[in-house]
Amino acid sequence: MIAVIQRVKLASVWSGEKEISSIKKGLLVFLGIENKDENKTADGLVHKIHHLRIFPGKEKSFDRNIMAEKHEILVVSQFTLLADLQKGRKPDFHNAAIAQKAKTLYQYVIRSLQSHCTVKSGVFGAHMQVKLINDGPATFILQI
Repeated sequence: MIAVIQRVKLASVWSGEKEISSIKKGLLVFLGIENKDENKTADGLVHKIHHLRIFPGKEKSFDRNIMAEKHEILVVSQFTLLADLQKGRKPDFHNAAIAQKAKTLYQYVIRSLQSHCTVKSGVFGAHMQVKLINDGPATFILQI
């Protein structure tokens, strides 16, 4: 499982002309699910996201976590994070989970994150546009 986590001032997901979800200050999480991933993998990722100290405190740039700040999380499924670009000119997605497994784990991650935060999401498998204002910029890659 791989996540690109961005600290944002605001973020929204659109499909066509319709806004699907939006958050104000918080985290935008692009989530890629591998064929080897399972609930235990997702649990590790959720725990890490909840406890990452990537928000500024009074004296340090990275001192507080999402739960302390009470911000929101927007989760967007992005299988392209699993692309292997080493050979040829076309991305190879052999490490990406099949759609049904990925959707099940994507929904599991969202439900698990909701135990401590307000969580919104994109539409699994849809063509979407993501709008965001990165805060920092602060972008982190987490692979579990």
